[in-house]
Amino acid sequence: MSHKRIPKRKAAVAVGGVAALGAAAFLLPMANASQDDAAGATAPRTLKSASDASGLAAQLQGLLGQAFAGSYYDSGKQQLVVNVINGDSNTVVQAQKAGAVVRQVRNSNSALAAVAGTLKSKATIPGTAWAVDPKTNKVVVTADSTVTGSRWDTLESTVKGLGSDMATLKKSSGTFKPLVSGGDAIFSQVADGTVRCSLGFNVTASDGSPAFLTAGHCGVAAKDWSDSETGQPIATVDQAQFPGNGDFSLVKYDDATTQAPSEVNIGNGQTVAINQAVDATVGETVFRMGSTTGLHDGQVTGLDATVNFQSETDPNGVDTVTGLIQTDVCAEAGDSGGSLFTQDGGAVGMTSGGSGDCTSGGETFFQPVTTALQATGATLGDAGAGAGDAGATADPSATAGDQNGAGDQAGSDQIGGAGDQAGGDQIGGADPSAAAGDQNGTGDGTGTGDQSGTGADDGSAAGDGSSSH
Repeated sequence: MSHKRIPKRKAAVAVGGVAALGAAAFLLPMANASQDDAAGATAPRTLKSASDASGLAAQLQGLLGQAFAGSYYDSGKQQLVVNVINGDSNTVVQAQKAGAVVRQVRNSNSALAAVAGTLKSKATIPGTAWAVDPKTNKVVVTADSTVTGSRWDTLESTVKGLGSDMATLKKSSGTFKPLVSGGDAIFSQVADGTVRCSLGFNVTASDGSPAFLTAGHCGVAAKDWSDSETGQPIATVDQAQFPGNGDFSLVKYDDATTQAPSEVNIGNGQTVAINQAVDATVGETVFRMGSTTGLHDGQVTGLDATVNFQSETDPNGVDTVTGLIQTDVCAEAGDSGGSLFTQDGGAVGMTSGGSGDCTSGGETFFQPVTTALQATGATLGDAGAGAGDAGATADPSATAGDQNGAGDQAGSDQIGGAGDQAGGDQIGGADPSAAAGDQNGTGDGTGTGDQSGTGADDGSAAGDGSSSH
């Protein structure tokens, strides 16, 4: 008989006085609209939906072929801007008729890919990352605070050698490292303590069984996962990729009758119904849910990013991950694996790693959901179990206060979207923007330090036998 997995403890969320994130509070309501009512009109389309922008970008990439040189979403004008290389008048007209703003640029996708290839061969240095920025039509190279001395000199000379019209270099104040967490905290007991990550999205495995996606470095770190720090394992890693071409894991629920609703738990009795997997578009607003820091928003700043993490097993090694989404959304230790999604219920990615924190900001990289689904053979959805009993659909823009949970997000045990993160069972679609603004969870003693030994979620000293990825 089918059953829902309901956490054992009810969580009490302490609502703090942290100011709500400004950008999220002013998102316009979702709508599908177009200014070009007449067939063949050249006025740019108004795209209020992130999925609309992503869909139009994919359409134009196929239409323009080699003339396509990237695209980005102008959130202020709600228009898609398409870069065209050596575009003739017919190419421009085609893109305009489709509803895009056309911009002639110098660098083709293949030229920028060659730049990334040079960086890979000459500057694969721990603490560096690079991604194509369609707004500048260049490759943006980022170095964290650990890149100094001869390593900085090597990186700087390599970027200069590429030419200022091809690549730019910037510094990050933080340190690139894998993070661990998401909407619902998950745990695993390993030889040296407890590993904590977060569930990204519930899916259906290729054999029809219920499963979920999370970060690959979580799946590499541990095989069996529980919905509480001291609970029995309820899910087992089936596939894991890290480092290399991605950072994703497919984890199957041990009980084949587990109901796994397709939603993100954003706290305070609110969930967001996830209805499709979508590709990220540079410039679009996205939301991230993490069991350490709660709900935050920001923009996609780059695609197909390469990140060179310092290896956790080899002090002289580097764990290179490719194909990631770069954003200015903040994240902290304990947020890996967590859900990156759009206001209209599109699953975008899972938290991989980054630098900075949710006080000063930083960069965070995400594994695209679309490529993870393709690689694992899974499909987005609730494993045929239905999306639960109830729940209003929440809007992440109204909820996106600073939800900085200490410990495991106000002490709730949550997995499969069926958590009681805010003291209520959340089975059903909700809109993250409607949930309470400041969710500063006080923790239940399960907060864990990060693997790099830099801190602990429960305020304890680092090195307490627990790790947050």
